[in-house]
Amino acid sequence: MEKMLRLTMVVAIVVCGFSMLTSCTSDNDDNPIQPGYDGVPLVILDTDIGSSTDDLIALEMLYNYVDEGRCKLLGVIVDRMGEDYAALADVMNTYFGHGSIPIGVERGGIKDPSVFIDYRELYKHTTEKGELMFKRTISDYSQLPNGWELYRRLLAAQPDHSVSICSTGLVSSLVQLLASEPDDISPLSGVELVSKKVKCLYLMAGVFTTSEEPDYNFLQDPTYAKLLFELWPRSVDVVFSPMEVGNEIDYSPETVIRDISWTDIHPIKQVYMKYDCDTGQRMWDPMAVIQAVEGDELFTLSERGIVTLTPIAGTIFTPSATGNDRYQMPGTEAWCQAMLEKIREYLRKRTIGKGL
Repeated sequence: MEKMLRLTMVVAIVVCGFSMLTSCTSDNDDNPIQPGYDGVPLVILDTDIGSSTDDLIALEMLYNYVDEGRCKLLGVIVDRMGEDYAALADVMNTYFGHGSIPIGVERGGIKDPSVFIDYRELYKHTTEKGELMFKRTISDYSQLPNGWELYRRLLAAQPDHSVSICSTGLVSSLVQLLASEPDDISPLSGVELVSKKVKCLYLMAGVFTTSEEPDYNFLQDPTYAKLLFELWPRSVDVVFSPMEVGNEIDYSPETVIRDISWTDIHPIKQVYMKYDCDTGQRMWDPMAVIQAVEGDELFTLSERGIVTLTPIAGTIFTPSATGNDRYQMPGTEAWCQAMLEKIREYLRKRTIGKGL
């Protein structure tokens, strides 16, 4: 029922006026003074953690970037429904010493999306002594905000045009943000808030080698995908990281386990040790994170254009000098090896449970 109400609200927004997509209203004087922007990337990660392992690796890379002073991780939006998935994010935040990073929960999103590797009970793993292997920071996940609400809180507190959103999973929370109305957090609607605060959306989605192949994330609920394309403001850039880019970067389970050689009490290593991860997982999600933090220079990007969605959740790119969309293009074999080595470099760091 909650999902239907939200979708009805979204459709009403679309019908009431397309002009909302380009408006950018100023905050009123009641809002607190906005902080200055020092140029360090401000990142929100929107992840479908609990199915693929590349989400975990992308998240660990972000922690390392934060520790190096290369970005600020404002929050983690968990877009799979259920508190088990919020617990996974809590385990990761706590283990890597960032337990204070806020978590948003999806409560009205996509029911029963596909799962490749079901490691949602990682937080229940125990040691040989029967003790919980991983500490957590949060005691009551029912008190966590909805993902779209956390989006609003985080965006409202940031300087204008400063936030990079890395969406590496389902798009339900993002759509609910766009559909949200003015409230006590901000006098701006969701679309206006995104227009005012977001610098770029780095979207792990799309297949551009052929329009006949649907995108996995969009296919989980084409209605949400369609609404994302309809509501996203054309004044804000989107960079797609398509399937075919990460598809060529193979971080094998054996190599992951070997790279985390100094301990078995490591959330990512536990997933690779205890679950069947030899399922064709590739390093899709880290590509969006790397570009959001390190910039465009490491990637070959398409020209500007407009991406549209087909009825079967495929993506079509039409060049346009005034378009806000670009996409990463597949790299050479040497480039793929270099990107894999960059990922491995961060995973090999001896981060021995700061939160343990």
